[in-house]
Amino acid sequence: MVEWKGMGDLNMRYDCLIVDDEAELAKMTAEYFEMFDVKTQYVTSAASCFDFLERNEADVILLDINLGDGSGFEVCKRVREEYQLPILFISARQSDDDVLVALSIGGDDYVKKPYSLSVLLAKVKVNLKRVQQMKKLSDEAREGQETPAREAGAQTAGQAEKTAGQGTEAGKMAGEMEAEALAITLDPATMSAVKEGRRIPLKAKEFALLKVLYEHRNTIVTKEQLFDEVWGDSFYGDGTLNVHVRKLREKLEKDPNHPEFIKTIWGTGYVLEL
Repeated sequence: MVEWKGMGDLNMRYDCLIVDDEAELAKMTAEYFEMFDVKTQYVTSAASCFDFLERNEADVILLDINLGDGSGFEVCKRVREEYQLPILFISARQSDDDVLVALSIGGDDYVKKPYSLSVLLAKVKVNLKRVQQMKKLSDEAREGQETPAREAGAQTAGQAEKTAGQGTEAGKMAGEMEAEALAITLDPATMSAVKEGRRIPLKAKEFALLKVLYEHRNTIVTKEQLFDEVWGDSFYGDGTLNVHVRKLREKLEKDPNHPEFIKTIWGTGYVLEL
């Protein structure tokens, strides 16, 4: 496992990209991931991160805050402008302020150094699983849209329209949500929410959180259940959940301070009222 130097094969796909100026730690982490069939590359600067992403693809990024040529916070903001992929911060900085900033600018998780390689791997695998699920839904939705065109000669226009909404999870979910005519619906194919006809793009963790609340709408969902279903375990603090709920409210509510849809049930969890 060698550091990406901007040379070699192009258009390669990796499961994970590590961006950390601690080269030995990054190399060790990458080699450990490779042992468990998680294809990983590492870079040690902000510049090499952007160079890598221009030439290759990664499904998950592990991002340090302190980089020799810049800040991980700035890298995160720039990556978020162009890519929709999970970003997990890995940092020796321990303050709650750093965690809140990291999550509020688009980070999906924050892992404090020194980290356990096995725990970090588990977190990466959880996010990779979600990425694959989203890609599957997107592919199925695209297939559902293309089917009528392929079968146009063998069926009527009405039959084609019916086919587009059948045979795929995304099509079924879209049909059910449309039938219910709810104030807020989900579009898994684009990982977005739809409110009053307006599509609202969401980050991976925001969509996962809203999806759980949506599936249990008008029912209280405990914080423990959210931690388990959205983050894959229950070892996160309330601050992580609060930041993501706040970001959802800012995107979906007219007044985030007086939410109409996502209500807090103090001491218990949240409920999505639709």
